[in-house]
Amino acid sequence: MPYADCPMTRFLNATSTKHSIQHTIAVYQVVQMLLAVEGDDARTAVLRRAGISPALLESPLARVTQTQFARLMTALVRHHRDEFWGLGSAPLPLGSFAVCCRMLVGHRKLGDALRAGLRYYHALLVDFVPRLQVSGGVAYLRMGSRHPLTARQAYAVRVFMFLSYGVMCWLAARRIPVDEVVYQDSDVARRSDASKLFQAPIHLMDGEWGYRFDAKWLDLPVVQSHESVETFLREAPACLLVKYRDQASLTERIRRLLRRYLAEEMPSLEEVSDMLATTPQTLRRRLQREGQGYQMIKDALRRDVAVEFLTQSDLPLLEVAARVGFSEASTFHRAFKGWTGLTPGAYRQAHNEPEDIDA
Repeated sequence: MPYADCPMTRFLNATSTKHSIQHTIAVYQVVQMLLAVEGDDARTAVLRRAGISPALLESPLARVTQTQFARLMTALVRHHRDEFWGLGSAPLPLGSFAVCCRMLVGHRKLGDALRAGLRYYHALLVDFVPRLQVSGGVAYLRMGSRHPLTARQAYAVRVFMFLSYGVMCWLAARRIPVDEVVYQDSDVARRSDASKLFQAPIHLMDGEWGYRFDAKWLDLPVVQSHESVETFLREAPACLLVKYRDQASLTERIRRLLRRYLAEEMPSLEEVSDMLATTPQTLRRRLQREGQGYQMIKDALRRDVAVEFLTQSDLPLLEVAARVGFSEASTFHRAFKGWTGLTPGAYRQAHNEPEDIDA
């Protein structure tokens, strides 16, 4: 086999400076998704269909890849015969998401499509009511509960927030900038990836969930068609995780910039400010608006690159450590365990357990 065509070369080429490393997802989200799966054997079977080792769930800080997360969504729909993964008081019929998407492409404006989609789900959701409120030039997709919610049902609300946002971006074929995400629980907000998914800060409010954005986006045209919806449905839900992440956001720009320096000492915030022709104060302020901090970006990048090397290559641990900027394996071990709760070796071992992935 020519060197240029070997699997390792293809992987290393894919992780070059031009490659955008995928964001990993907290195992906390996996635990929440499994709330309605009863019995250890059933949970293990669902996890293996998604290619996720049950051992990862023992570490609260562990991460999974976006591919594993998307597989888990599909596996849970099949397990429960419910498009809401058994989280709600009543199941969502199989095919309801597809019916809704096919209906939405018949509208001309995003606002009209969004309101039609919410009316459609009003008849299906028994635990909460999603409503679009517009006031003072701000659109607020608010989730109001019909009754006190269990932990399972509250997670279903957050899932609906994510799915509705993904569909909205798909209809307009662009990312809709979110100004603020509303959560009612501070502990859930702290452990959630919502700030990264929506690329906006989280605001706490009692008794409600939702997200706010500029109402001007409701006038965008719906650019999808009856033909493109079928492609979308074949790719969902995986496409919702990555397709409309804002590559132009400051967080993503810094992440791409730092990728070049990963194997060496990373530049300081002041040096990055110079590279981006701004001041450190402005940089901090803009990152705060995106719910991020400079050290958070550096740590998350090193963690995600390390996870990718550990799960998609056979590189020795010392080489993985060097490639993510650690000169000593012991330092890398401590850092990785602080990020994920597992040592690099234990993480690789857990990932390499036999999988049972449905085609």
